[in-house]
Amino acid sequence: MSTRRTFIQSLALPLLANSFKPLKAKPEIAEGSILRFAQMGLGSYAERVGNAVKESTRAKITGLISGSPEKLSKFASKYGVESDSLYNYSNVASIKNNASIDAVYITTPNALHCPNTIQIAEAGKHVICEKPMAINAKEAQKMIDACQQNGVKLLIGYRMHFEPITLEIVRMRQRGEFGKTLFFQGLSGFIIGDPSQWRLKKELAGGGAMMDIGVYSINGARYMLGEDPIWVTAQETKTNFEKFKDGVDETITFQMGFPSGATASCLSTYSLNYLDKFYLTGTKGFAEMQPSTGYGPIKGRTHLGEIQKQHITHQARQMDEMAAIILDNKVPEIPVDGQEGLKDMFIVDAIFKAVKTGKKINIQYEL
Repeated sequence: MSTRRTFIQSLALPLLANSFKPLKAKPEIAEGSILRFAQMGLGSYAERVGNAVKESTRAKITGLISGSPEKLSKFASKYGVESDSLYNYSNVASIKNNASIDAVYITTPNALHCPNTIQIAEAGKHVICEKPMAINAKEAQKMIDACQQNGVKLLIGYRMHFEPITLEIVRMRQRGEFGKTLFFQGLSGFIIGDPSQWRLKKELAGGGAMMDIGVYSINGARYMLGEDPIWVTAQETKTNFEKFKDGVDETITFQMGFPSGATASCLSTYSLNYLDKFYLTGTKGFAEMQPSTGYGPIKGRTHLGEIQKQHITHQARQMDEMAAIILDNKVPEIPVDGQEGLKDMFIVDAIFKAVKTGKKINIQYEL
């Protein structure tokens, strides 16, 4: 993964089928107003979003925010952003006066999500914040409060909540096609590169693999099972103490228990490749996704056979759906609001506490 640089200078700031061949398709979103948004933090993921928006029908990049003049120039040229809609972290408050920007998509390092969100909310713009929402539940709640106080919406970049195969499996579970769901397995990991990148710095990332990739299994367990866990246990393994310093987790295995009696067994790691799998089983059937959260195509099968859906670039579909949520008050099938992100942060906090204490931790969804 590429690292995002320079910004830190200013902290101020089924259909089921027998075979599946992925097809590329334009998102099918009803025509309506265009969501005009600014990108905040111009790293590799912002570029991925920018490229995907070219396929979007309801979203357009109309502003850019970065501490790097070089990146501002590059992105402005690539996406056709006017010079009067380019901001750095010192003057971003003036975005309040820019009528061509409705929302800001924050893709800065995790530790900046909270202050950046508060700053954008106070400027009167809707906020889309990349996951993880924050570095802990306390900061996540501050973000929610700031957006509520300023009358703007807060959405979290859970792109998988709009992915067709994911949604089909969730619908099957809701229809009872798996029977009583009993167990979920989530495997999320890859071997991380560049040891100097911000994702391996506790002060910027808030942790290590758990904050980046582990949150997929946490969130996936919740939407696959359709309930929130009430306890966690967790164990950490570290083999490279130079690369993964204090407070930066390399590998964590964790278990979660749910009100229905269902359990989940998950793994989050920065030291193993080919880990991108969800598995759900119930009394009448099962669902398996592999890959389950990568950029696509996603592949899924159940006890009834393989699921066939057209592949749409995740971020293009996400932005079209988020445009509908912000502009049309559409209610998504799986929530993507601040409360959804806050729940994941309560669970992350509990996992870190379980690792530290070696104890089973009951999750309290309140501060």
